[in-house]
Amino acid sequence: MKARFTDEQIVAMIKEQEAGEKTADVCRRHGISSATFYKYKSKYGGKEPSDAKWLRALEDENGKLKKLLAEQMLDNSMLRDINSKKW
Repeated sequence: MKARFTDEQIVAMIKEQEAGEKTADVCRRHGISSATFYKYKSKYGGKEPSDAKWLRALEDENGKLKKLLAEQMLDNSMLRDINSKKW
């Protein structure tokens, strides 16, 4: 899934709203719903663009590690099943 906005764009939207602009105006200009804006704000609020990039990199790495762990657990399960059978 390709993200519609980059981390820097999301942080810029939040900064616009924090600078005093109405949330509805920011959402309308960027074509997002207020629910999406508040979801972004809960995730990226108070962060700088470099922090947002770092967070995205950590999430990607975490996803890869979870996938590797799931594959390893499946391999272990198959080996246990094979070992438990009587020859």
